[in-house]
Amino acid sequence: MSTTTLKRLLALLFASTLALAACGGGDTDADADGDDGDTTEEGSDSGDSGDDGDDGDVELTQGGGTLASVISAGTLKCGVSGAAVAFSEADSEGVQQGFDADYCRAVAAAVLGDAEAVEFVPLTAAERFSAVQSGDVDVLMRNSTWTQSRDTEVGMDFGPTTYYDGQQVMGKASAGFTADSTLEDMDGAVVCTNAGTTTETNISEAADVLGIQITLNTAEDFDIVTENFIAGSCDLITTDGSGLVGRKAKQQPEGEEWVIFPSAPISKEPLGPVYAQNDSEWADVVNWTVYATILADEQDVTSANVDDALANGTPEMQRLLGFEGEDVDGEKQGGELQTKMGLEADAFYNVISQVGNYDEMFTRSLGPVGIKRDGSPNAAWNEGGLIYAPPAR
Repeated sequence: MSTTTLKRLLALLFASTLALAACGGGDTDADADGDDGDTTEEGSDSGDSGDDGDDGDVELTQGGGTLASVISAGTLKCGVSGAAVAFSEADSEGVQQGFDADYCRAVAAAVLGDAEAVEFVPLTAAERFSAVQSGDVDVLMRNSTWTQSRDTEVGMDFGPTTYYDGQQVMGKASAGFTADSTLEDMDGAVVCTNAGTTTETNISEAADVLGIQITLNTAEDFDIVTENFIAGSCDLITTDGSGLVGRKAKQQPEGEEWVIFPSAPISKEPLGPVYAQNDSEWADVVNWTVYATILADEQDVTSANVDDALANGTPEMQRLLGFEGEDVDGEKQGGELQTKMGLEADAFYNVISQVGNYDEMFTRSLGPVGIKRDGSPNAAWNEGGLIYAPPAR
């Protein structure tokens, strides 16, 4: 542990001691702390790369102190799916790979200076939110849709959206489905998806609105859903579009053609990091790690040229990367913005140099399964998309 890190940890512990003394120390009332009671959500989201599962009854824990805890442990506990194609899945050596897995690494690089200082915690849909609230994971990077109930009733906070997704349907061309098929073409079909999810709710509501009949079959595991589709037990399967693209790329049998429709998703599924409520210091760290990858992408700063950007980049990029020279443009310099967050001055330099910018992460994981940014909401804001970051100043 570096001297700077040790000083920072001691300062955080000292501040916590003062705060406890100010509150009278000793035992506190659970209701006053805001960490009492069970919360539930009616259904949660979709199967694979999409958001899935039941939220269940959970006991909320008091937020605060996650940054100090992670620094002390020397490891980031990051919750992932572990089976979401292109987002988080184990490779042949058991190493988690994918877009979500890389955002775990990005947070570890920012906080600990080492993108590999991550303990990946595979979680089922039913386990994921309880793991956040109990502190079993420090952050969740598991295709979880930001919804009103999760932001209020379930009692968690959501970071910036890293991937804008939406629910679609997939069928076989041999059954007469095409990319131009519509939801009306589901009439009479057996549709399979995850049990107890908003994906299930969405497709049922859509059928009711359209006045069509579908037979809805569900399973807890989207692997089972896909296997049933391959075996012919399901005419159609439905989850978020990115999940369907990943399954098609990985599991479509030779000689078959799977098609995804409708062209416009039937729901909004903003996916991004999730962390415990009432811990604004940790929220800032996670949020600005995401923003750093986006800002670097906007200014074409990559893992390959980050050293040049540190020395010769724009004032904003030099501030973000922790430039140690003279003040630039009259703004805070020398990584002061990062150190005031409780991070090392070079925190975001470590993110970009070790993991890459947003486009590098996207292209590396999602490109091979055919997911593209161009023309999608995941394009940069100045290229017609929704990916956007506040200024670093």
